[in-house]
Amino acid sequence: MSDLGLTPSSRRRAGPLDVAVVGGGMVGAAAALALARAGFAVALVDAREPAAWRAEDELDLRVVGLAPSSVLLLDALGAWAGIRDARASGYEHMAVWDAETGAALRFDAADEGRDVLGYIVENTLVQSVLWRALEDAGVQCVVPAAVVGYTEREDRAQLELDDGRLIAARVVVAADGADSPLRAMVGIDTHGHDYAQRGVVAHVTTAHPHERTAWQRFLPSGPLALLPLGDGRSSIVWTLPDAEADRVMGLDDEAFRDALGVASDFRLGQILSVGRRAAFPLRLRLADRYQSGRTVLLGDAAHAVHPLAGQGVNLGLRDVEALRDTLVSARDAGRDIGASHVLRRYARRRGSANGIDAWSFDALGRVYGWTSPPLVAARGLGMRLVNALAPLKRPLARHAAGR
Repeated sequence: MSDLGLTPSSRRRAGPLDVAVVGGGMVGAAAALALARAGFAVALVDAREPAAWRAEDELDLRVVGLAPSSVLLLDALGAWAGIRDARASGYEHMAVWDAETGAALRFDAADEGRDVLGYIVENTLVQSVLWRALEDAGVQCVVPAAVVGYTEREDRAQLELDDGRLIAARVVVAADGADSPLRAMVGIDTHGHDYAQRGVVAHVTTAHPHERTAWQRFLPSGPLALLPLGDGRSSIVWTLPDAEADRVMGLDDEAFRDALGVASDFRLGQILSVGRRAAFPLRLRLADRYQSGRTVLLGDAAHAVHPLAGQGVNLGLRDVEALRDTLVSARDAGRDIGASHVLRRYARRRGSANGIDAWSFDALGRVYGWTSPPLVAARGLGMRLVNALAPLKRPLARHAAGR
């Protein structure tokens, strides 16, 4: 491992790296790769190196819907071909309908002049491909390691690792998740709320094909998504109140299939089989700001949002693109890439955009939770109008695509 900016605490400190990224999930790994590809000296710190993805393994329960903007970024980083050729499922249509009114929205790739609206991909596959690309890009992968201390000087920030090593960098990126320890170290608070809901996930086989369509039904208890997988199955994300999620998770497979069939209105026919199930808590958590000194936040460390729109990782990858462009512009202009006025430009841009999206997702969930008959009727009318009028529907499709 190179000693550039990375030294035992007992030795003389070397010159700082350009960027140290803390957190090697999908967004953190993409950030490290994007910045290294842009010519910066980068280190990536994580508690562990992810297990290599293998085609013979069962599909990861956690999947992500990659928007076209995310695919373009991954392609520019040289990672998309490896993801696409391994196991990615393109979907051409999206169908959304309201359980209470029957009103529906439908989006088609052809209407946007594209082959697909997006891709459903396993989280572990995306992360694995990104990690494989890091070494070739010159990223120093510091694993296993945890950050236990943070200090700043005039021209650098310094991370103290749990084994006593120090990393000095002009910019530090906190990409260490929704409970980010680094965010707390630099004194950035969060706001938001717990939804008192869980997302139940599983892969299911249905009597009818998924038709390369992402299906989503809004119920008063929360949305149910059936996402198309390349092997013909569908991945479900079923949002339920905590107590109901506990009950559903406790059902045997037959009872679970029956309950899921009813919740999906049997849109894909009977649920024929279900694999392993899991559930995870849902919450809205937004950082009060995205920058403190020489540290910036991105991904879930900056914004953990409701999964109903499937945009969490896409927002994080847009953070990556914005941070890369901000640092490249500063470097090319001869500025200090870690100067507060430089990093504030990124923080303002992404904080504003992500805040609008996060609260929009939150409001959408509340709208579909309405039970008052007049409000339910108004909601149904609104959906029908949007679906019928291209000038209303097209901006929604473009925004979801990251355009």
